[in-house]
Amino acid sequence: MSDHYVKVKVQLEQMKSFGENAEKEGVPTEEQAPVSSPPASLSPDPSSITIAGRDASDTSITCKQGLNRVKSRSKAGKEDKNSCGKHISDLPLHGNVVSAHVGKNLNRLGHDRTLHIKGTGRILQGKLETNGNYVTVHPSKNIQDARREEGFKLARKRRPVTVDSSKAKTSLEALKLSIKQLKWKEFPLGRRTACDIYWHGVSFHDNENIVSGQVNKFPGMIEMLRKINLSRAVRTMQDLFPEEYDFYPRSWILPEEYQQFSTQMRMVKENDATVNPTFIVKPDGGSQGDGIYLIRDPSDLKVMVGSQAKQAVVQEYIQKPLLIDKLKFDIRLYVLVKSMEPLEIYIAKEGLTRFCTEPYQEPSQKNLSHVFMHLTNYSLNVHSGNFVHSDSQNTGSKRTLSSVLYRLAAKGVDIKKVWSDIIALVIKTVIAVVPELKVYYQADIPPGKPGPTCFQILGFDILLMKNLKPVLLEVNSNPSMRIEHEQEVAPGVFEYVPSPVDEEVKVGVIRDTLRLMDPSHKKPSISHLRPGGFEHGEEIPMEAETQERCQDEGGALPSLCLKQVYPKYTKQFNYLRLVERIAVLFIRFLGVKGNMRLGPTAFRTFIRTCKLSNSNFTMASVDILYIDITRRWSGSMSDSREAGMGLQAFVEAFFYMAGRRFKSLVLKDQVWSLLEQCEAQLESQLGVEDRRSASCSRALPRAIKTQTLGLANPLLSSPAPLRRAASQDYRLHQRLKPRTLRANVEN
Repeated sequence: MSDHYVKVKVQLEQMKSFGENAEKEGVPTEEQAPVSSPPASLSPDPSSITIAGRDASDTSITCKQGLNRVKSRSKAGKEDKNSCGKHISDLPLHGNVVSAHVGKNLNRLGHDRTLHIKGTGRILQGKLETNGNYVTVHPSKNIQDARREEGFKLARKRRPVTVDSSKAKTSLEALKLSIKQLKWKEFPLGRRTACDIYWHGVSFHDNENIVSGQVNKFPGMIEMLRKINLSRAVRTMQDLFPEEYDFYPRSWILPEEYQQFSTQMRMVKENDATVNPTFIVKPDGGSQGDGIYLIRDPSDLKVMVGSQAKQAVVQEYIQKPLLIDKLKFDIRLYVLVKSMEPLEIYIAKEGLTRFCTEPYQEPSQKNLSHVFMHLTNYSLNVHSGNFVHSDSQNTGSKRTLSSVLYRLAAKGVDIKKVWSDIIALVIKTVIAVVPELKVYYQADIPPGKPGPTCFQILGFDILLMKNLKPVLLEVNSNPSMRIEHEQEVAPGVFEYVPSPVDEEVKVGVIRDTLRLMDPSHKKPSISHLRPGGFEHGEEIPMEAETQERCQDEGGALPSLCLKQVYPKYTKQFNYLRLVERIAVLFIRFLGVKGNMRLGPTAFRTFIRTCKLSNSNFTMASVDILYIDITRRWSGSMSDSREAGMGLQAFVEAFFYMAGRRFKSLVLKDQVWSLLEQCEAQLESQLGVEDRRSASCSRALPRAIKTQTLGLANPLLSSPAPLRRAASQDYRLHQRLKPRTLRANVEN
């Protein structure tokens, strides 16, 4: 028996020295011993091990019972099994150390519920309560709680996002409310150091000195969404995909197409004298309904051919619109283009409907001048004596989109199909304007040059026809985000009063746009996206995780009012991005940073590199083609920055060469085939160009090629798999043919 106590004393001395060493190392003694709770099968009374303060004999017996059962698994020469023999009152350490020592042996059984202690290589399970008792817990849950707690602390300590609102102009009030709801920090007078987000009221160029952060405007968006440029972009897509782009009315550009318009109208009337169509004339730079008027004959045009002629677009007037309360109305839908590379599009689930203030009648010579009957522009109708300002979302001359859709649903209208058609219209329109936007973007922020990233809210004006087909009227690059309206409170005295309908819609759009652009929640860039879609053709669902990510720490904010529609529906619309691939080629051969036009030498380089010349299409023919097309486009583009071939002219030349080479195919297949050939040639030439990049001023370094060509996956670095994926998308489209977007759409 004496031998037994001698051995126990030795063990206790070792435990003392172990604790003293631990204290010298600066770690609490209670956390040094590897502690583990034995499984229930090894101890009939686990509480006798984990709870201190019991009778010593009970504790020693229980310890012996637990240790004797694992005796065969203990290493030879160890005396740990006797360490519990001494009475607890004789131990200089607390009872929880006894349980720790027992756990040290039991850990050898493979008990894996353990927690690693920082600063030591030892294992600890459970936690010590304030009364000194040891309570076992599940370590993995403990880790999750600790990490969650740490995350909340970091979130509370996180630096608030800074927003420069000094250039916000009319959107300032809605922006202020949004920043307040998000608990971010506003700088209404600007800031010397960089802000996270810059909110501009008009243009990307409102502030020229931004080299970081995020700006709510894209360079070139104003130019691209002018009525003439939008019509040209959509017309190009109508040439390639006439069935998919039938949502945009027939348009003619004045004054250059005045003769064409006059001839077509004369032929229509000669063929059928009863046909007397109506047209709407929109000045190119007009806004808020300024300068818009209706005509029924080309001779009524106020814009005539001549050196002083103003540019405008004349469009077919939609004569059978859907009416509510006998009034014509349109939809103002807010669309966020979150990124161009990769292309990300969000649509606001709530929008505005703007009503005319006179009952609708089909246009006739007598009522063409009745703007309150035919034009839905708020800025026009607000001056009508019949305009109704209402605090209700369901009545008045301006209502929420949801109130109108619910009313249509009550009449049996399939509003899911209507909403699905609107989504398709939005995606197709953005796809049409993105190619030229990329040219503007690389001109203002060339690859390698410090600059901000961009996003932008667009205002889509959409008219529903009587058959519920949506028609695109125009797209506004600077939609009004004002949340108040002007009201005459006394004769000649006006003041701004809040507009509940505007505030409900617009504050939500701005707030949730900011949430999506929160730099602390930025999603890693997708490395597999390209103009033709994803590298392996798969969809990447991001909406759910984006919503989850964008909730604030306290959960006080509502769910996002912005719904992601692209790349969510990329499979349905991927095949439409042909012109974007042509733009990639165009940017590739621009060469000089900041340039937007292709010179004759660069155009010849493109032809030679892609091996497009032959005996039937010599380099002399190439020069003639360049001169003819460039001269024609230069005459129609009075606001061009410099001489040379712009993207639209390059696209025309590309279509011409595709038609010459693949005569038996329809235009979209001709263009597709020529793109495949050009990309294959560029792949084979890549190694040669890399070797010459040091000496050739037109060759771009590989890094710049990567950023320019690709959306993150450069077209020239490995185009073979990209072309295969694009071809698969196209073949799938050919088999299925375009049809109505059949997706589960939320309202």
